[in-house]
Amino acid sequence: MYAAMVEAMDLAVGKVLAKLDELGLRENTLVIFTSDNGGLSTSEGWPTSNFPLRGGKGWMYEGGIREPLIVRWPAVVKAGRVVSTPVSSPDFFPTLLEVAQSKAPPGQMLDGVSLLPVFKGGTLPERALFWHYPHYGNQGGAPGAAIRRGDWKLIEWLEDGRAELFNLAQDLGEKNDLAAKEPQRVAKLREELHAWQKQVGAKFPIANPNYDTAKPSGRAANRTEAKISKQP
Repeated sequence: MYAAMVEAMDLAVGKVLAKLDELGLRENTLVIFTSDNGGLSTSEGWPTSNFPLRGGKGWMYEGGIREPLIVRWPAVVKAGRVVSTPVSSPDFFPTLLEVAQSKAPPGQMLDGVSLLPVFKGGTLPERALFWHYPHYGNQGGAPGAAIRRGDWKLIEWLEDGRAELFNLAQDLGEKNDLAAKEPQRVAKLREELHAWQKQVGAKFPIANPNYDTAKPSGRAANRTEAKISKQP
């Protein structure tokens, strides 16, 4: 089923691109292909793999928040170029505003920055990226928030305030938690994360008085192999 959905999406994207070619709009049309999360490879199921990334959809690890991003705009973007600059989906709105030579409505908050300089081969000023996921999900993930600044990424779990720290340049699979070895860096990143949460009015989970600790935890759901019927 998952493979069929991927194929259907692939065919649909192909139809859109083919129509742009047919109408002679290829050169001056910006096409952005991305995803809202990483591949499904969690307690809900694992029809795909995010290896070497850890986790998947619904998790704060790179397997959940590192997504595909492909841009096609022949008149501006050089084909075949690979860009390693970290960006985030809130950047799309200010990007499209600038591409369309438009401005945000009065009072409209822009959480991201325009990616047009990157499209043209330039760079962006150094900045932090943030994620906030204050609830549980059916993929087994737990409430958490994260900040990435440079190669460093901090995850704060909202159940107990526990922090994990990773250097993504050296440990893309997030196997080596450096929080205990880098307490000052943890404190600094946590302070910046909390300031951002306050700035945007982030919501936080509250304890459920009806929670039954005797019931199975979705976070620790056992993976069971899918049963595949073989045809003679």
